[in-house]
Amino acid sequence: MSTPGNICRPDPTDGLETVRRAIADACTRARRDIASVTLVAASKTVPADTIEQTVLAGHTVYGENRVQEGKAKWPDLRARFPEVELHLIGPLQSNKAREAVALFDVIHSVDRPGLCEALAKQCEKQGRRPKLFVQVNTGAEPQKAGVLPDAADDLLTTCRESYDLDVVGLMCIPPAGEPPEPHFAQLAKIAARNGLDCLSMGMSTDYASAIEFGATHVRVGSAIFGARAYGTR
Repeated sequence: MSTPGNICRPDPTDGLETVRRAIADACTRARRDIASVTLVAASKTVPADTIEQTVLAGHTVYGENRVQEGKAKWPDLRARFPEVELHLIGPLQSNKAREAVALFDVIHSVDRPGLCEALAKQCEKQGRRPKLFVQVNTGAEPQKAGVLPDAADDLLTTCRESYDLDVVGLMCIPPAGEPPEPHFAQLAKIAARNGLDCLSMGMSTDYASAIEFGATHVRVGSAIFGARAYGTR
């Protein structure tokens, strides 16, 4: 299948099946129930007709990196496929909180008190309570979103006690070029001491390892949909 920008995408249903098998294998190695891992198909830059192929193949959980792209693609798709659960897996600006609460069922990128406040206001106004993950910048990378590990406990307390937000877990994106396992282990440790059961960690190159470290949500894009068509929108 060709797409704008001359990107030739593989059949996404083949990629989906390959990733499903790899998740099952990782769960077997980790002695985990496959039902304990949610595959979030990261559909950034993926056109709606390609996404539709995977919905028709039985997949219902998707992740978008940007609110605006989600608004452009998903209202029509969800009107036809109301069973879909939509996750925001990219950074969120506070001024996009209204749109994010309206569109997404789960938000993985809560990382500061100001965003907590904006989300809480919109949850009250809209009568919606998306599930939330606090993003932890485990590598302390200045260019990357996320609360620093030593401030994560305080932010979680703020989310829960000051704003009564529905925080279910933590998310991280390990630094490129570093072994991801220490970062997965650190995230799991922070979650455990805060009584959180959900861990959003692992992408196309390392999701199998993330599962062995306790990931409950893996965010997989290119392994399903092929190379992203950057610059085509």
